[in-house]
Amino acid sequence: MVKHITSGSTFEQEIGYSRAVVDEHYVFVSGTTGYDYSTMSLPETIEEQVAQCIKNIKAALEEAGSSLDKVVRVHYLLPDRHDFEACWPTLRDAFSVARPAATMLEAGLLDPKMKIEIEVTAKR
Repeated sequence: MVKHITSGSTFEQEIGYSRAVVDEHYVFVSGTTGYDYSTMSLPETIEEQVAQCIKNIKAALEEAGSSLDKVVRVHYLLPDRHDFEACWPTLRDAFSVARPAATMLEAGLLDPKMKIEIEVTAKR
């Protein structure tokens, strides 16, 4: 059984991917930015963007029958590694129960206004 979850982002159809893919045991959430789909906007600050990333990821996980507490792996991608420390309080709150294996990479993102992208794998 494989289920595909969409956020409604036009990128998913244009590029050919899903917000998340659910199999029997895991939920694989694609790299998720701080884009707010309810207002079709991208917040300005790293703190606002990381909070929105978590909100977007949480919604996908819940739709898949999982939660932030079941995340086992997380990848953080930031264009500027110096912004990462400002994210720690939000990330600590989101993943304090799960305490997933984590990696932070410095990389360019699709839009120069994007300050962070987060990808997670969670158990069902």
